[in-house]
Amino acid sequence: MKKIMVIDNDQKTQNLLSSLLSPFYRCIQFRSASDAISFLSQKSVSLITLEVDMPDINGSSICEEIRRVSNVPIIILSNKSEKEDIVDGFKQGADDYLIKPFNKNELLVRIEALLRRSSLVISDSLFFQGLIWDETSFNLSFNGKSISMTPKEFALVGHLLSNINNVFSREALLQTIWSQEWKTESRTIDSHIRNIREKLRQSGFPVDRHLKTIWGVGYKWETN
Repeated sequence: MKKIMVIDNDQKTQNLLSSLLSPFYRCIQFRSASDAISFLSQKSVSLITLEVDMPDINGSSICEEIRRVSNVPIIILSNKSEKEDIVDGFKQGADDYLIKPFNKNELLVRIEALLRRSSLVISDSLFFQGLIWDETSFNLSFNGKSISMTPKEFALVGHLLSNINNVFSREALLQTIWSQEWKTESRTIDSHIRNIREKLRQSGFPVDRHLKTIWGVGYKWETN
């Protein structure tokens, strides 16, 4: 069952959306935008309904904060009906905008359309706690700041981020990243991992909490 995150500090709206969505989706509710973003940095959902008028993060900048950690579809549900508010919501990263009070059936149809559209898109980006790996632009960034990577370092980070909590031997990483370059030695992996760690440390990303050496085996990227 697909998961929909509801971000709204109004309990009546939370109850309404839960009642509406629960027959079709797993509904995860948050009354704090900060808590919701923290959750998204660790786990994924299929779609977000978002009230931008939240006490802890102001306005549609919540969308911008979400976009730092996830490319999940976002539907803003808001009392704000001015054109400037709607335009700002889309500029900050929203995929759709409905003004409260909204028609229940219309909301369900829009959710279905967004989910169908997102399922047809093959994402070229990976997100992890402010770290964004973008294959299309060959760019790795943390909190909006680019991190210089060689092609092999970039590929290693992407492979590990795509397989979080999976352990890879040096030989497996060589076969995946270096492919037919048979002269490459396993110790090459170690030097590349060292370089990756150093570059991520310099960017401020807590790499030592996530890029782990499994002694006698290889490496893994873990969530804890």
